[in-house]
Amino acid sequence: MQGGHLPNQQKDRIMKQGNSNIEQTRVLYTREHLYRLGVTQSASTLLRLEAKNRWPKRIRISDHSVAWLKSEVDSHIAELAASRGDKE
Repeated sequence: MQGGHLPNQQKDRIMKQGNSNIEQTRVLYTREHLYRLGVTQSASTLLRLEAKNRWPKRIRISDHSVAWLKSEVDSHIAELAASRGDKE
């Protein structure tokens, strides 16, 4: 384990420990994970949106690792889609 980073398999095991709610939790660790969901904004843009409460906040996985909860990102995207007609 270099630089305090955990391999993805180990992170997955950590997130699955505990109660059944955590077992259902999926996390997005990298920009590639977000890109697969269609989120193409830069990291700095996402940080600005997060600071303005316009993007889900990250959770700390370890000292050097953060991630987004997939359920929160999915909900946020669904809210954006639902509200797109409201701005006309």
